[in-house]
Amino acid sequence: MLFIIALILLVGSVFVYFSSKKSGKIQEAKFSLIGITIGGILILAQCFTVVPAGTVGVVDFLGSVSNITLKSGVNFVNPIANVIKFSIKTQEFKENMNVPSKEGMSVQLEISLLYSLDPENASKIYKSVGQNYEEIILVPQFRSVVRGVTSRYDAKALYTASREQLATEMKDELEKLVGPRGITIESAPMRQIILPTGLTASIEQKLQAEQASQQMQFVLKKEEQEADRKRIEAKGIADFQEIVARGISQNYLQWKGIEATEKLASSTNAKIVVIGSGKSGLPLILGNQ
Repeated sequence: MLFIIALILLVGSVFVYFSSKKSGKIQEAKFSLIGITIGGILILAQCFTVVPAGTVGVVDFLGSVSNITLKSGVNFVNPIANVIKFSIKTQEFKENMNVPSKEGMSVQLEISLLYSLDPENASKIYKSVGQNYEEIILVPQFRSVVRGVTSRYDAKALYTASREQLATEMKDELEKLVGPRGITIESAPMRQIILPTGLTASIEQKLQAEQASQQMQFVLKKEEQEADRKRIEAKGIADFQEIVARGISQNYLQWKGIEATEKLASSTNAKIVVIGSGKSGLPLILGNQ
């Protein structure tokens, strides 16, 4: 529209300029030159468009859409064409849903969807769907996929560690549906899952019982290991005593007794030594007390 106005201004100013020169109206000719300058600047400005960072431009010339998308920056375009800008940044869609579980229970789910538009398919999206492609194809497919995936899992799986697997399945299935249309699915994280109060309590009790059972198994395993350690230790002591007993004989004991007698006899302490003739044949040494 601005281009048409500028073009009319330019043509009118040129006509006035030549008419004024022929009639000798110098003042009108000067004003017409100003109109020519303004119209020319406006027309030139309409030949360029600025595409902001994180967006691409789709050129629509009187219903004919170009397959080439305009990149971020300054682009030369047909001044009559309309440039529709699409964001290619990562966008988030949040949804609070009541979804069914495998048992048929209703579960409240708070989930996000991170997605972006493939810049190479922007013109395809514009021609086949339009600018509001999220509302037309993305959101309905997302809601359908979420309900389909949750209906294959028990409520406990939604509440426990299996939720990561659910998020992956949702992303993969949704990508198969909207990926060919030019929409990239990045992730579908589940922020919050709210189960019926009674079910939540029973699941938590069951989880606590499982944790207690695992703790008891750990304690029993530790006690078994301690018993094995004590058995090994006792066997080692018994083996040592058996080895020592085999190495100690009567002659060895008498020899050690003679050595002790010699040491006592050579000491400076007062003592009485009685030479014995008993079974051992060792002397008896008495002190001075």
